[in-house]
Amino acid sequence: MNSELFDIPADVTYLNCAYMSPQLRQVTEAGRAAVDRLQHPWELDVEDFFVPAERLRGLFATLLGRPDDADGVAIIPAVSYGVAVAVANVELSAGDEIIVLADQFPSHVYAWREAAKAAGGRVVTVPRRDDRTWAEGVVEAIGPRTAVVAVPHVHWTDGSVVDLVEVGEAARQAGAAVVVDATQSLGAMPFPIAGLEPDFLVAAAYKWLLGPYSLAFLWAAPHRRAGTPIEHGWIVREGAEDFSRLVEYTDRFQPGARRFDVGERSNFVLVPMAIAALEQLLEWGVDYVAATLEGTTAHIARLAAERGLQPTPADRRACHMLGLRVPGGPPDGLAGELASEKVYVSVRGDSIRVSPHLYNDVGDVERFFSVLDRLLGRR
Repeated sequence: MNSELFDIPADVTYLNCAYMSPQLRQVTEAGRAAVDRLQHPWELDVEDFFVPAERLRGLFATLLGRPDDADGVAIIPAVSYGVAVAVANVELSAGDEIIVLADQFPSHVYAWREAAKAAGGRVVTVPRRDDRTWAEGVVEAIGPRTAVVAVPHVHWTDGSVVDLVEVGEAARQAGAAVVVDATQSLGAMPFPIAGLEPDFLVAAAYKWLLGPYSLAFLWAAPHRRAGTPIEHGWIVREGAEDFSRLVEYTDRFQPGARRFDVGERSNFVLVPMAIAALEQLLEWGVDYVAATLEGTTAHIARLAAERGLQPTPADRRACHMLGLRVPGGPPDGLAGELASEKVYVSVRGDSIRVSPHLYNDVGDVERFFSVLDRLLGRR
């Protein structure tokens, strides 16, 4: 099932896309060609600084469901960079509250903690509870002092989904900004951009977007695109295409969210790799990816339940990843023991996180459980 597009040896069972995607063969080839080309820098021209980046911007906008909104996309190096942009453009006052989830990924927590400290506000953490959804917990936590709701679309530890439409409606009623980390969902499931309209959205490229490490994306809502960038590179200014006039300094920016681009955003190696990755995703179609992976994760959940493990409930989990809780908690070193058998998953919190992709098949799932049974002492 599309496994020929990846370089995964037959004896490797890789169920860990939420950690890092294996590179598609065409992504690796694009990177190699780019590195080779850089041996001859005299062959680069002005277009190389702009055209590929614009192509990538448009591909991401299409994947997000906004094909005509490349102006809303900034090219950044990491989720933490995008969160820093959001922090720099959201006003906070003493007593204001920022809502996050329990065990949320650190890159979407630390900056908000620092911002709350500087403003005299506080971070409100929504606890994990089995008797309610994440969205219900967030809505309950929103109050008159809520200034920011900073949440993921899919929780990184166990694949549990946050209903962002429900959260967004409550946040708007409270006048709060919404900042979403979509790293664990974009590329693997449809994103409700029309129903949510977040202030800022960030996503790393190296997981479900199948792209390279050290590249990510920021989408800014139209009313946020005149904001303040966290750095001031030359390429985001108006007229940057004319290298001979760069010292004619200007206060005017390139249009839209381009002002938030990281310096050297034209990265001549990573950008072609990311383009190749997003082109393949769009060729498959996110709906196809989601439907296929939903069948795989449902099969994993059934086999896990038969063994007394507790999978993330079907009505609360994403289509493409899930956590398997082990009664009493997973044994220390379990992920390493699985890896020694060339079976790759992650342990996050109290869950064994299993995250397949299109390169996996039924045989991979059977091998995972065969090894897991042996390590957990089951027959």
